[in-house]
Order: sequence, then C-alpha cells, then structure tokens
Amino acid sequence: MGKGGSKIDCGNVSLAHLAAIFSSSPVTCQPIGFAQDEAVFVVCGADMKGETVDLGTALISTGNAFAATDAKGNAVVPSYLVAEISAKMNTTGLWSGQFQHPKEVLLKSTRQQKNE
Repeated sequence: MGKGGSKIDCGNVSLAHLAAIFSSSPVTCQPIGFAQDEAVFVVCGADMKGETVDLGTALISTGNAFAATDAKGNAVVPSYLVAEISAKMNTTGLWSGQFQHPKEVLLKSTRQQKNE
C-alpha cells in the first residue's frame, strides 16, 4: 500500500522506472549464472553521461526493485541485498508503503507446490 493507505501496483511502478532507463540510455546485459530451472541471471548496465550504471543497483537502491534470491532465499548478488536493505532503511520507493515482499510470496508458493 502506498502512503495514505492507497493501493499501488508495485510491478507497474518498477516497470515504469525500468522503462524510463531503457528509453533514455543504451543498455547492455551480461549473463552471470543459471537458476535450477535454467533461467539465466544477468547483470545489466546503462550508459548514462559516459558512465556505466548497474541497472540492478540503480533500481534496487531507489526502492523500485528487489534483490533476486535463490530457492533457499539467499541473495544471488550480495551487493543488491545491501542496496535493498539501504532502500528499506530509508523508506525509499516501494519501501515508503506496506507490502508483502516478493521473496516471501515466491518462497511460500514454492513450499506449497512441494507439499502438493
């Protein structure tokens, strides 16, 4: 929930911030690993004013994305977890409201599927 108790779609908020970066800067991505389901983990950077900015850090540190976790709930990229904790402590972006963390939703869903 956003400020004042209004409902917001955090996915759309995150997508809007990502779209703004893609529309204003060239973006390149490099694979860094694979998940158990063979999904590819990538790190992406945007060229902003001659500097390469890590998109994950930019989105997570502004509270518009979350650090990816593995099936056990551990951070895939530890520096992203640091950025997420910082955004949370500063109540930045999505952290300015109340919501259930996506990690909790995904881990709960995974546990339920294993029990079926």
